[in-house]
Amino acid sequence: MIGKPRAKFQPVTEGSSVTQLELFFDLVIVFAFTMVTDLAADNTSAVNMLRALLVLALMWWLWIAYSWLGNVVRADEGIARVGIFIAMGGAFLAALTIPEAFVDLPGGWYGPLVFAIAYLVVRLVHVVIFWTVSRDDPKLRGQLLRWALGSITVGTALLVIAATTSGLAQILLWLAAIVGDMVWTAVAGTDWRINSAKHFAERYGLIVIVALGESIVSIGIGVAGLPISWPITVASMLGLTVSGLLWWLYFDVAAISMEEGLANAKGAAQIKIAQFSYTYGHFPMIAGVIALSLGLKKVLYYVGDSSHHQLTDPLYGIPLGALYAGPAVFLLAVVGAKYAAVRQFSTARVLVAALLFALIPVAAQLPALVSLGLLCAILAAPVIWETVHYARRRDEIRHA
Repeated sequence: MIGKPRAKFQPVTEGSSVTQLELFFDLVIVFAFTMVTDLAADNTSAVNMLRALLVLALMWWLWIAYSWLGNVVRADEGIARVGIFIAMGGAFLAALTIPEAFVDLPGGWYGPLVFAIAYLVVRLVHVVIFWTVSRDDPKLRGQLLRWALGSITVGTALLVIAATTSGLAQILLWLAAIVGDMVWTAVAGTDWRINSAKHFAERYGLIVIVALGESIVSIGIGVAGLPISWPITVASMLGLTVSGLLWWLYFDVAAISMEEGLANAKGAAQIKIAQFSYTYGHFPMIAGVIALSLGLKKVLYYVGDSSHHQLTDPLYGIPLGALYAGPAVFLLAVVGAKYAAVRQFSTARVLVAALLFALIPVAAQLPALVSLGLLCAILAAPVIWETVHYARRRDEIRHA
């Protein structure tokens, strides 16, 4: 006997986990993060760093749209599956075009416009799926309409216009598109839906893992093709340790507390936590890790390249700033996101972040390898302090 066919869409229920298709989608974002790091590493000028940050912000805003969609309808069931694959194609094309998102390369299509159109396609697919699945939820459909009128029509339109310009005008249009989109999302209302706090928190935790994975990839890329040596080995282990310490500072307690705060909140309060602790609060974490990736890539290049004195040449300028400021921004973002979720503030972590900023001029006088070792030691301090000082409370949170 043939069973009743499944519905075209299946809603997400409380306790649901991230689907495999969503993880597959995130692989495109992994590639985008790699391209952003490469864009920043190719030219470490202030203007190019700003361009890399703008591209990262745009790819982040693309991703967060699907994090909310995937919490309402299962991404791997029915028509939603087809939509996700189409969105993956658009996102992948946008990621491929990141090197020429601002300046067209000779030959082929006009890169900036291809990037803008690919981005627009991904956003439109998101709105179409969301509009369809909200047919029985007038409040959600009204929220989507209010948001889309400003976010899609203004944000993406400015990006298409920016593709026809260059220089300062182009950067200002990008800024207007991104900032306008973020501000509009914050003021457009709180009638969104969180069907599963577990799914939502898990999705953002996984994107942090993706970003940390990019920092590890940068270590390998920095010494690709070079013969193994003890400076490369030490630098690689220190870089891996720094990434591991950031993982600890997020996942050991903070991520658990944020998920608990999200799950316990109701109505508009829950939506605000989802927005400010996750959608907005996690972006500086990702930006911080990408900055760290740039710094690690340069350190490994220094210690492995024979044109530099491996044990004496200091890292300097923007790469050094990225190496130290990246983890500092990550720390501050974790503090802010946790506070937005559960109103708990870590003074110790803020002080560590301030110390990292303050030590940048000092690190500029040290060999690159020593600067990396110092960074590792400073990040280890709050991990050790919290593990010992808050041992009982930490155990209660982790094993409740």
